[in-house]
Amino acid sequence: MGEPSPEATTTARTATSADSTSAESGTDSEQLTGAAAMFANDRASQHLGITVDDHGPGWAQCSMTITDIMANGHEITHGGYIFLFADTTFAMACNYPGSITVASGGDIDFLKPTYVGDKLIARGKEIVKQGRSGIYDIEVTRGDEIVATYRGRSRTLPPPKPATPST
Repeated sequence: MGEPSPEATTTARTATSADSTSAESGTDSEQLTGAAAMFANDRASQHLGITVDDHGPGWAQCSMTITDIMANGHEITHGGYIFLFADTTFAMACNYPGSITVASGGDIDFLKPTYVGDKLIARGKEIVKQGRSGIYDIEVTRGDEIVATYRGRSRTLPPPKPATPST
């Protein structure tokens, strides 16, 4: 649960031998990068049942169904869960293959309440990317209704410096 389908995941495959095994077998011959690598290790999003419907460089679509644990004292979804859902979609949109991109900030506007059992869809897209910085807009919907809008600001980390051999 929570893992993107093989069709939705952009991966870089690295052969570990001349007889590399296909990605479907789940062997080490597949090396995930970018959004796929980030989501593969995102236990928080997976725990909440967030699924990655599809993604590519600069865009993503995710789904999440509101569960009992996500309801606040007013019997509506706690805003933190909606923020986390939008933020996960933002992360999927801004993590290009081969990069590690993090949030430098994010803002959300809650437009309508959501309730236990509601299925939410978040669609994110890149607005602008200049150098290592980017701006992304995420729209969270329930059916045809927009329930929240999120704007995320990203920063791509510089590549790690190669390890120097000890002398």
